[in-house]
Amino acid sequence: MSKRYVENIKDVDRLKAYEIVDAVPLLKGMNMAKFDETVEVAINLGVDPKHADQAIRGTVSLPNGTGKDIKVLVIAKGDNIDKAKDAGADYYGAEEYLEKIKGGWTDVDVIVSTPDMMAEVGKLGQILGPRGLMPNPKSGTVSNDVSKAVSELKAGKIEFRVDKEGIVHVGIGKLSFDADKIVENFNAFMDAIVKAKPNSLKGAYIKKVSISSTMGPGLRLNVGHN
Repeated sequence: MSKRYVENIKDVDRLKAYEIVDAVPLLKGMNMAKFDETVEVAINLGVDPKHADQAIRGTVSLPNGTGKDIKVLVIAKGDNIDKAKDAGADYYGAEEYLEKIKGGWTDVDVIVSTPDMMAEVGKLGQILGPRGLMPNPKSGTVSNDVSKAVSELKAGKIEFRVDKEGIVHVGIGKLSFDADKIVENFNAFMDAIVKAKPNSLKGAYIKKVSISSTMGPGLRLNVGHN
């Protein structure tokens, strides 16, 4: 544990649930690293992901983006290739990229596919699935409107999903962002989580929320949802 970490953690009250508007400036004041750290949020949900209707998953467009340059591959043919290129996709094509992926290439953050290509893309499930790269209609990454899909991803649309422990973990921006922009992104993400609450759920939905930077300590947040 670094001396800097020890110094900074002295300012953190482990028993306190911070308001988001207080937590963000505290995080920004504890800049731990020489790089621009990601601001990360972890939410413990009172769901059982083994039940299909409680396997929380969705997308949200962060109003101020993620601060990360998202590398997007579009698997499509014909006119959609030009549309993908014009929208700012980093890679676009069909068979050549399917072959590259078969060979182990996955140097992208998101893959978008047109529906007509999903029969072929689906065959790569063993490679793409474990890496979270399989296109999915629910996340908007299987679409005939590749221009919209790519533009939204480049602008800050993120996907979230609950893990087997009932936790959702996402990055909502960079520590260099203005505090109010991080707060806006956080609020947009929380709204999406609240909207994703399963109708069948009994008991508390949001059990614990914490925010941290890549190298910094976690701060427990006070959120008025259950």
